[in-house]
Amino acid sequence: MSIELLCKKLGMTQVFSDSGEAVPVTVLEAGPNVVVQKKTQEKDGYVAVQLAFGDRREALFSKPEKTHFEKNGGSVPKRHLSECRLTEAEAAALEPGTEINASIFGVGQRVDAIGTSKGRGFTGVIRRHGFKIKKRTHGTHENFRHSGSIGAGADPGKVIKGMKMAGQSGNSRVTTQNLEIIRVDAERNLLFVRGAVAGHKNGLVKIRTAVKGGDQGLGTPPGQSAEAPDETTSAEATE
Repeated sequence: MSIELLCKKLGMTQVFSDSGEAVPVTVLEAGPNVVVQKKTQEKDGYVAVQLAFGDRREALFSKPEKTHFEKNGGSVPKRHLSECRLTEAEAAALEPGTEINASIFGVGQRVDAIGTSKGRGFTGVIRRHGFKIKKRTHGTHENFRHSGSIGAGADPGKVIKGMKMAGQSGNSRVTTQNLEIIRVDAERNLLFVRGAVAGHKNGLVKIRTAVKGGDQGLGTPPGQSAEAPDETTSAEATE
């Protein structure tokens, strides 16, 4: 378990390492996130914290939404709310009103990025699943981009569930695993992550410690004071 920091995708650029290698990165505005509510084992049956992120005009919030923020720490209402489960040790120092920013991550750390892919509407099997286009030769009539047979014969006599067919493409939750953090700008709360992250510009992205990375020994545990990260890669972003 690890905290899932709410971020905003600002776009992509590239940075240069000491060896002159151009590294494509996605720039994420990582917080600050505010702890709005804390769930406990005794009261709720599980341990979790509710994080808030993003500014929004107060007039756009409903009365129940405003009351929720007032009852839990009295913080200013935020645009996004998300809950992430933690262990009791991780949640011990997180009380309502605590701010969490990009400094909890370190350079070289492996993270998972969770976002919503761009929606592309109703598409066919060629674009959605990468099917091959049929040869435009003698004998092929008006059937170049079709899916082909979807039946299974007399037995079982039905279309099997999960068959790749035309339908909604994109607009789904996508988790990109084991991305490397190239740079951490704690002053501006920016994370530079190697590679692409699902979603459009200004889209909401969650960043967590990689589930397949093991104990990496980097970053600052939530609730503890963060020290300036030791950047091993010197890089400059291009305009």
